[in-house]
Amino acid sequence: MRLLILVDTYVPARISAALQMHDLALEFVRQGHRPTAVVPAPDLDRAWIIEDLDGVEVLRVKALRTKDVGHVRRALAELLLPLFLLRGLSNSPLAGESWDGVVWYSPTIFLGPMVRLLKRRLGIKGYLILRDLFPDWAVDAGILRRGLVYRFFKRIERYQYGVADVIGVQTPGNVPLVKTMAARGNARIEVLNNWLSEPSVRRSSISLAATALAGKTIFVYAGNMGVAQGMDYLLQLAFELRDRRDVGFLFVGRGTEAVRLREYSALHELRHVLFMGEIDSNEIPGLLAQCHVGMIALDPRHTTHNIPGKFLAYLRAGLPVLARINAGNDLEQVIHAEGVGYVCTDASEEALCQMAEKLLNTPRLREQMASRGRALAAREYSSSGAVQKIISGLGKS
Repeated sequence: MRLLILVDTYVPARISAALQMHDLALEFVRQGHRPTAVVPAPDLDRAWIIEDLDGVEVLRVKALRTKDVGHVRRALAELLLPLFLLRGLSNSPLAGESWDGVVWYSPTIFLGPMVRLLKRRLGIKGYLILRDLFPDWAVDAGILRRGLVYRFFKRIERYQYGVADVIGVQTPGNVPLVKTMAARGNARIEVLNNWLSEPSVRRSSISLAATALAGKTIFVYAGNMGVAQGMDYLLQLAFELRDRRDVGFLFVGRGTEAVRLREYSALHELRHVLFMGEIDSNEIPGLLAQCHVGMIALDPRHTTHNIPGKFLAYLRAGLPVLARINAGNDLEQVIHAEGVGYVCTDASEEALCQMAEKLLNTPRLREQMASRGRALAAREYSSSGAVQKIISGLGKS
């Protein structure tokens, strides 16, 4: 199939959506399909550019910046994003091309108008990869109130659902939530697990043996550090374990909370805590191979379900998981049922600390959890399985 992929970020950006969608595009190529990714490029010095990236055709289009800007500027930029992408596509050599299906990623929630136009013009189906239930998660996290702005975003969200033929959500728990919001459309709602390919290289230029964490059992968090993650619980855990000389904490990534977290660590003189900025995705497997436990944090106020990409990265790397997440999240059941780590869903700092100490004190337990995690990743979270499900949803097998 000739496929059009729409996403608001793409490699070389290092955030999870960019990495996931490039990984998916590569798998489309491996399975004999021809994907074209259409993505915004705010730093581009021309209207558009076409690249071949690892065998994937990528059309980069000049657009407004949507990352690392204020909430108002971001909302405006995302609202205008489909116009910029359509203009770039129409002005490029790809304007007269046809495709067999369109696949788009949410967030952002604003690509619905572009998808609707393409579907009508080309007579094709659309598959929505839905990862976050915005704006509801923003309300849960206290970023947004249920006022006029919220209602505006809800209308955009429902419009997007109405455009889709198939909507792939992260977990079974999100199926009834999305069915309710997509009731006016004809979309089929199904579970599309997150995916991650086995890394081809595990080397890393970053050596933790040359840092203050050398020789310690290292708990690592690799990913976005924003409001939605509720990172304070992990820093508090590091504070509680500050007197143990055998443990270290590594935080890797970027986000709105990163500076504040660094300041907390410095204020409390947490010398066993190390922060690193965002690193190249090729470095992550090698870095994780030097660690012992992978940490996950989700704000406990969330009412939706989420399987973070970092969870898959930890499984692939053979790391048991220590998670502090919202109660009722499907991820809790996955971790418990598969025996790949410990998960805490209450506000008890003591409970999370006890779980961490069990992992610290029992290397054999970590090894058993690691083995089960690798098997789980191979069985349930492969890019190959994701591509097969999307192709099936678009009407061809």
